Amino acid sequence: MIRRLWPLVAATVSLGIDAYVLAGVLPRIADSLTVPVAAIGLGVTAFTGAYALAGPLLSGPLVAGSTRRALAVALALFNLGNLLTALAPGIAVFLTSRVVAGLGAGVLTAVATATAAAMVADHERGRAMALVTFGLSTGTVAGVPVGMLIGQWAGWRWTMGLVVAIGAVSMVAVLARRAPYPSIAVVRAGENLRLLRSPAVAAGVVLAFLLGMASLGPYTYLVPMAGERGLAPWAFTLVWVWGVGGVTASALVGRPLDSWGSRRLLPAVVAVLTLALGALSFLDQAAVWVVAVALWGAAGWASVPVLQHLLVHGRRRRAVSVIAFQMAAMYLGSAAGAALGGWLLDHGTSAGTLPGWAGGISLTALVLALAVTRGGAVRRSAPVP
Repeated sequence: MIRRLWPLVAATVSLGIDAYVLAGVLPRIADSLTVPVAAIGLGVTAFTGAYALAGPLLSGPLVAGSTRRALAVALALFNLGNLLTALAPGIAVFLTSRVVAGLGAGVLTAVATATAAAMVADHERGRAMALVTFGLSTGTVAGVPVGMLIGQWAGWRWTMGLVVAIGAVSMVAVLARRAPYPSIAVVRAGENLRLLRSPAVAAGVVLAFLLGMASLGPYTYLVPMAGERGLAPWAFTLVWVWGVGGVTASALVGRPLDSWGSRRLLPAVVAVLTLALGALSFLDQAAVWVVAVALWGAAGWASVPVLQHLLVHGRRRRAVSVIAFQMAAMYLGSAAGAALGGWLLDHGTSAGTLPGWAGGISLTALVLALAVTRGGAVRRSAPVP
């Protein structure tokens, strides 16, 4: 399977790097462009906002007629935006470039995931979706530290050059594929927005937002969390443990997803996330934190393809739109979680208590996951072909 899907996986690796790498080089960019760090931080907001809008609104029109063209246009926008970021002479070009990159990324995630699912048999769909998530998690976990090292050694512009290089390789691979890509059914943009009237889709989008808040958002503060709990010497190890857990789960969750189904697996994954954050809230032993942080990363990233699998079931004609809404919600949730953490810290909350806040959000997500999978929204809402 990987031989067929590797161009799509490579594309999402570059996206995973790009979505988080700026956080590690913000001060260097600010110094280079002679603006406050907060102004550069707006670049993250610009990327996330464009990502959230582009997926639901642009994916369908681009896919109509040619899946290959949609992938190529998305990668072209993504690579162009990152190239402009690397060459930006000032803050205006920098912020504009993040919008362009976000537009390409939003379309790319939705189309790549739907294409991967359409390239395999029904009983392999979970593994295909998980491979795309594996690319995202690998880019975030392995690429971000490498990008930071490049930024320290050669400058932040070369960090963005790494993203452009990987994106260019994936674009060449996508265009070089001789076999045709499967056609993906799409609907009009107006119908995309009406998807949110479906209780199942609306609940899934809210769930994706909550999971982004609980799993990806607090990761920003893992180092200060560990420091305040007397585990500062373990901080770097914990960052890598979180990443290894996420990459491993993304690589392995596909087979059980195909075997057991998303209705069984989703509550279990969210329960693991909730228990892991609960352990971090009440226990301070290094061994407990290593295991709990690994499970936190694993459950957070595994929830992405599991929720996708649940939401696209019976909605193949609208798979691109559903995935676009889900991923937009996840990234917005991640940004909201990081913003909430920052607000709490600014108002006197100890970093060591942040896992408790995240655990409360995760518990809310668990209740919603149980409602979605065992009755309620899924069963009341008939699948749309």
